[in-house]
Amino acid sequence: MKITTYPGKPFPLGATWDGEGVNFTLYSENATGVEICLFNTAKDEVESSRIEITECSDLTWHIYIPGLKPGQLYGFRVHGPYEPENGHRFNANKLLVDPYAKAIAGTVNWDDSLFGYEVGNPDEDLSFSETDNAAFVPKSVVIDHNFDWENDKSPKVAYYNSVIYEAHVKGFTKLHPEIPEEIRGTYAGIGHPVTIAYLKDLGITAIELMPVHHFLADRHLIDKGLTNYWGYNTIGFFAPDARYASSGILGEQVIEFKNMVKELHKAGIEVILDVVYNHTGEGSQLGPTLSFRGIDNISYYRLADDKRFYMDYTGTGNTLNANLPNVLRLMMDSLRYWITEMHVDGFRFDLAATLARELHEVNRLSAFFDIIHQDPTISQVKLIAEPWDLGEGGYQVGKFPSGWAEWNGKYRDSIRDYWSGTESMLAEFADRITGSSDLYKSYRRPSASINFITAHDGFTLNDLVTYNEKHNEANGEDNNDGESHNRSWNCGIEGPTDDEAINTLRERQKRNFLTTLFLSQGVPMMIAGDEMSRTQQGNNNSYCQDNEISWINWETLDKDLHDFTRKLIKLRKDHAAFSRKNWFKGEAVKGNGIADIAWFLPNGSEMTDDNWSHDFAKSVAVFLNGLGLHSVNAEGNKIVDDSFYIIFNAHDQPLDYKLPKSQYAQDWDLLIDTCKNQAEEVIGQYKAEDTIQVSGRSVVLLQHQLIHNGGTKHQ
Repeated sequence: MKITTYPGKPFPLGATWDGEGVNFTLYSENATGVEICLFNTAKDEVESSRIEITECSDLTWHIYIPGLKPGQLYGFRVHGPYEPENGHRFNANKLLVDPYAKAIAGTVNWDDSLFGYEVGNPDEDLSFSETDNAAFVPKSVVIDHNFDWENDKSPKVAYYNSVIYEAHVKGFTKLHPEIPEEIRGTYAGIGHPVTIAYLKDLGITAIELMPVHHFLADRHLIDKGLTNYWGYNTIGFFAPDARYASSGILGEQVIEFKNMVKELHKAGIEVILDVVYNHTGEGSQLGPTLSFRGIDNISYYRLADDKRFYMDYTGTGNTLNANLPNVLRLMMDSLRYWITEMHVDGFRFDLAATLARELHEVNRLSAFFDIIHQDPTISQVKLIAEPWDLGEGGYQVGKFPSGWAEWNGKYRDSIRDYWSGTESMLAEFADRITGSSDLYKSYRRPSASINFITAHDGFTLNDLVTYNEKHNEANGEDNNDGESHNRSWNCGIEGPTDDEAINTLRERQKRNFLTTLFLSQGVPMMIAGDEMSRTQQGNNNSYCQDNEISWINWETLDKDLHDFTRKLIKLRKDHAAFSRKNWFKGEAVKGNGIADIAWFLPNGSEMTDDNWSHDFAKSVAVFLNGLGLHSVNAEGNKIVDDSFYIIFNAHDQPLDYKLPKSQYAQDWDLLIDTCKNQAEEVIGQYKAEDTIQVSGRSVVLLQHQLIHNGGTKHQ
């Protein structure tokens, strides 16, 4: 049957339904020809129609086909030279996923036909495969953009008021007994009232979802009975992965994702996406030809001097070339799409240092960051960098531009070292819990520091205090994968134990870590399940474990730790002293003559420069002056708060701490002692210069309530 076509328009890229037909466009600078292929079902082995695209404007191939509707499946075939030594890998035998596809049906079904070369050929990727791959590659889907958002608006929670919760869409609800079985592990599961009520009750303001862009599960993992669970292997930068949809794969996944966002927003919870723009799932020169490689390899990837090979700053085999205009456009179009069409509230950029590389060196003023900075849409959402990659000079903590927050790896390492008993200088610990001014003060605020103890990559909090060594045998790599230096401490015995003393210490250590996290300046982030003692049985690299190792087991929820975490989060949200907008000045505050922050020794005297220069971090106390916040609220009123005194004791023995003189406070209420798992709001009361015994390896928090003189505690 002959299909009527029109020239169409070169913009927007991808497939656009206008109510009467679909406009298809594809950017390829070096292609000699492009065909659009239409399919009836996702499992079709042969296209129902293959239509030559004859129009090309400004390197963009375009065609309009009237009569097509949402749900239409399609892909591209691109003609051009196959010259790997010159960087060209065109092969029209390969059906290709549209880089701008808004939905993708199905997943890769691994077969040798997916490779542009003949697998097993002595010349490897220099050979040319004539086998068609259409039966094994997922199909792109035309979608209907219409959706009733019901006046949805972003909660726009300020960074300093944020509590971020990193979660995996599937793993978070897959085992939840109160969520309908048919939607467990899906976008609908995250948007379910039970999930939202849990997040609200805990005090979470933003859920940071691990990658939801449509991704590739590596062949070597599938062959071993594993999969790419984490999803850091993107093949579709606009498409929510259909594996997390309960409602369908022909565009229904888009609607389900939007409904999830809408329901979270109604509860005041933001949605942040973990995004991977540094590489794609096509891997090295020996990887499959699924999309970018076959569309125009040299126009998407960073190639080595020998153009047969790829620059690899990510450890995945390739790196997208963020210096090329079309790649930058792809990235920016994707980010804008997720903001404007999908209503997400921010992004965490995986291996973000890769995006800052102009030639080889990391340059924070690269084109990628310049474009984001001037973009009126992207620049207004939360932008969080994972500030490192695997290349030379790739560790860039503290060096990202204004407007960006960063995962603070130095915070993680310092706090782990402190509580595991490792020798570390007091000054380092003090810097970290007060916002890391040494990293961010020159042109950013304390909220530039995303503080975390654990994340998806590494031990859970429970495992951090239970294992000295990684136990990744289930990954099938002889326990050679994953980080070997975890800064963990098993408290005396490796793994689970019936020893009551060790279990008591482990529970206290968990409370120490969480208390430190939520009382630190900056933005706290925790991984889902840490508040309920989730374990991965010592696996610190569960990227391939789509099973009970990674999923949260709600039946074994540690209620005591959960309640303690909820108390900490509420305390933080109720008191601006723990979430300052501005830096400490270390100067006397007008009105009471006391500095906004002061550090104390056990004898009640203030620390001197000499103490900072040579004492090792075992114990320290800090006074936070509630009158010294140096900021105003939205109405212009001065923000003041109660004053607090925090004692951190990493010694294994108890210490007697003399409280400060009355000029700091006449009386103190004891709110938290991590040696106890208490529920009361106030668990003790003290006077100025009283002595309080602080147990070994514990944190004590005391509060002095102030008269607020017309100010406000809340930001």
